[in-house]
Amino acid sequence: MTNIHRTDQSTKDLIGIGFGPANLALATAIDELTSASEQVTGTDTLFFEKQPMFGWHRGMLIDGATLQVSFLKDLVTLRNPTSQYSFTSYLHRKNRLVDFINSKTFYPLRTEFHEYLEWVAGNFASSVAYGHQVLAVRPVRVGEAVQYLDVEARGADGTLTTHRTRNVVLGTGLTPHLPDGVVSSRRIWHSGELLERTRSLSPGDAKAFAVVGAGQSAAEVAEYLHQSFPRAEIHAVLTRYGYSVADDSPFANRIFDPSAVDDFFSAPEDVKQRLLAYHSNTNYAVVDLDLSQSLYRTAYREKVSGGRRLHLHNVSRVSDVEETAGHVNLTVGSLPDSTAQRLQVDCLVYATGYRPADPLPLLAELEPEIKKDDNGRPALTRDYRVVTTDGVRCGIYIHGAAAEHSHGLSAGLLSNVAVRAGEVAQSIAARTTL
Repeated sequence: MTNIHRTDQSTKDLIGIGFGPANLALATAIDELTSASEQVTGTDTLFFEKQPMFGWHRGMLIDGATLQVSFLKDLVTLRNPTSQYSFTSYLHRKNRLVDFINSKTFYPLRTEFHEYLEWVAGNFASSVAYGHQVLAVRPVRVGEAVQYLDVEARGADGTLTTHRTRNVVLGTGLTPHLPDGVVSSRRIWHSGELLERTRSLSPGDAKAFAVVGAGQSAAEVAEYLHQSFPRAEIHAVLTRYGYSVADDSPFANRIFDPSAVDDFFSAPEDVKQRLLAYHSNTNYAVVDLDLSQSLYRTAYREKVSGGRRLHLHNVSRVSDVEETAGHVNLTVGSLPDSTAQRLQVDCLVYATGYRPADPLPLLAELEPEIKKDDNGRPALTRDYRVVTTDGVRCGIYIHGAAAEHSHGLSAGLLSNVAVRAGEVAQSIAARTTL
């Protein structure tokens, strides 16, 4: 590791922090905006991504798993149906468009959609610094005003670099969530690590797994482990009676429409909270109907045959977790009657979801300039720009799940990523000369 610190003398028009689907969509939006407009010229952009290469939930790219939103909600189509970066353009380039049409589905394989994202990301490779962790975003004052921002990043070799920019966009996505007191280890891990962790396990040697959680990831992990380790018992621990089914009906899905963002943003705070509560079952801690039915049939079939391997511990909670050299010992307690069962498993998997990455630590030196809502979160304008004091002349944008409190459920999802990216790109173009 080295302590060399280099400074880029040029000033970027935009630096994006994170290069997942949100900022990848932004890259396409900026590219198309500069190509289509005579007024917007000469982009100079740079994105930092801490992963060594592009990747989006690689640990859950389970063979056969499908996307949960329509392929038309890709990076660009809802903003620009004729875009060269669309999923259909990707299929055409790969000579699979007719085959996909013949499959009669709106929901592509997750592995295929990931390949599509990689394909788009490849077009912007020269603008992305992979393997770089952003450490801080610092104000640069010209007189009394904050005119620029300095972004400090550390590369994989330890080299520190500082880059100046007129605008910064935080698209840092989600971070895996583990319950309080739980620390990831060799035998205890988050569902996002599924494929990496199970790669070293022998299908014939594993005897038991426990999966904690009631959402889509939990159900997928339970099914994957059940199929991949045919001699192992799978203990699914749920605080509910079972897997609740996602509401993906047409009317409920209107909460993800681009126009719903306007409704949500302008609504009073109490209405915002009600909308999030009413429609949380479209996205949080819910499971696709087909998967729920498949797991139920598996459990019932094994109960009939007497060879049970899939055990559903309903209305229960895990406690007293102890990891040994070869196993994990845990207690599964029934919530209604307080009875308990002691289990010994090879691995304990927490499918307990994700939380939005907190943008404030990166913006610590700018915090006195940032206006916040009543809950201490950065206040955002409709175009995802952080509301600041009048002394800040540069742009700070947050898009992704960290904007859910102001922009609604679609803020962190693919559903609205194309339109959202276009709004951010238009805002930056309107405020600066790209």
